[in-house]
Amino acid sequence: MNWLDNFISFISPSAGAKREAWRQYLDEQRNYDAGSYDRLNAGWIAYNQSAEQTDRYSRDTIRARARDLERNSDMANSIIGAYRRNVVGHGWTLRARTTDETLNKQIQEAWKEWCKRKNCDITETQSFHQMLRMAERRKKVDGGILFKKCYTNGGLLPFKLQALEVDELDMGRVAPYHAKCRVIGGIELNTYNKPMGYWIKQYNIDGFGQTDSVYVPAKDIIFYFTKERPSQVREMSDLAATITRIRDANEFMTAVSVKERIAACLAVFIKKVIPTTGGFARGVNGPKTSQPIRDYDGKRISPGMIKELNAGDEIQTVNPSGQATDATSYIKLQQRLIGAGQGLSYEATSRDMSQSNYSSARQGIIEDGQTYIEDIELLQEVILDEVYETFVISGVLAGLFLIPGFWENKQQYLKHEWVAAPKKWIDPIKEANATRIALQTGQKTYQQIAAENGKDWKEQIDETVAVLEYAREKGLEIGGVIFDKTEEELTPANVQGRETGTNSHEDV
Repeated sequence: MNWLDNFISFISPSAGAKREAWRQYLDEQRNYDAGSYDRLNAGWIAYNQSAEQTDRYSRDTIRARARDLERNSDMANSIIGAYRRNVVGHGWTLRARTTDETLNKQIQEAWKEWCKRKNCDITETQSFHQMLRMAERRKKVDGGILFKKCYTNGGLLPFKLQALEVDELDMGRVAPYHAKCRVIGGIELNTYNKPMGYWIKQYNIDGFGQTDSVYVPAKDIIFYFTKERPSQVREMSDLAATITRIRDANEFMTAVSVKERIAACLAVFIKKVIPTTGGFARGVNGPKTSQPIRDYDGKRISPGMIKELNAGDEIQTVNPSGQATDATSYIKLQQRLIGAGQGLSYEATSRDMSQSNYSSARQGIIEDGQTYIEDIELLQEVILDEVYETFVISGVLAGLFLIPGFWENKQQYLKHEWVAAPKKWIDPIKEANATRIALQTGQKTYQQIAAENGKDWKEQIDETVAVLEYAREKGLEIGGVIFDKTEEELTPANVQGRETGTNSHEDV
């Protein structure tokens, strides 16, 4: 606004002076340094806009750059891999929770079969767990992914999923399918900004031959993305906050690599005392020699090499000077900042445990787990629960599940839970003691402990009983208790009274 102030001061010096006085007064009344426009913040230009208006013009560029880092950056893939391992990992096990145990087993067996690629994927190229891992990867890189419910023949059920990229949303669509709705970013919204449908572009897999977009009702689309603001309609790459830092680290490592390669090179130049020696009709005033003149073109230095130079020739070596840059500390700092930008610890992204002990590793896992739980909760609610409910309903309609009164008491028959695959212990002895103490003091139940190990507590008890019965038949000791296939159970009290030649229970 300097030109305006100058113009006003030129026309009316009094008005210009008052304007400057009021500006200085307002600057003095600012209570936040972050809100001032002094010299340090003069170049910090920011505006308050809706989430969609803020993201709209940068979304495609950020997504393209994130995909480039996905293809070429090891640091970017360290973040993506950490989320894939801890959010999806080996997958999630279904536990149906209806009141009918027989029905529960039937649903669980059918779900396990449906998760195979030939039954769940319309392209028959990915299993359901593989689709979940891809969904988590696309969420981190692209910002989100869409799954379309397809009701077709073939497979276990007439229900399959089709994975769609966010690029397939028709950005150019303006006319809505329903009256009083509007289309923003390919998504049709009602007056409450609730998605009513999605406009999906139709094109060949090679990207050519695009035709008009097709409207798909919202009930048939699963849109997996993170919503950060109430006015947000579409996705934004989860890597957006750390893209520039990842690129800086990559460029730095490239520069260091080039410098080290140059520093490792050895160049040799032949310096002739009399440059014109040996030439025809040249060097007439130079010394005469009977030695043949050798040409050095194509010669290379090799270990143990002994060569004779021309008379008057001198070797000069060129060894680029400069100490090798210690990039370790810089890269560690960058990785810490990149991980912090994604809510993860340095160890989780770098896999460097050299500076960690048991306590710090446990603390890091706990804090990282709080970060992963957000994506786990979103994954379960948006994808897993939605797909499971559609799976059960499709099974009832197709006659796979015979459930009387299903439609009258649908929520009762849709009850379920997801059990994560177990994670390896850092220190098995300490972890086992902690679990035992938690169980004895009532801090955890047997059901919770079984779930943490990826087991169903009822199935685990059944398996334990089967093992103990089999051990009793064979006369083996299981869990500190001795069983004999012909005698009663041996306890620590009576095992010493038997004349079998065995020692006390503790020694056994």
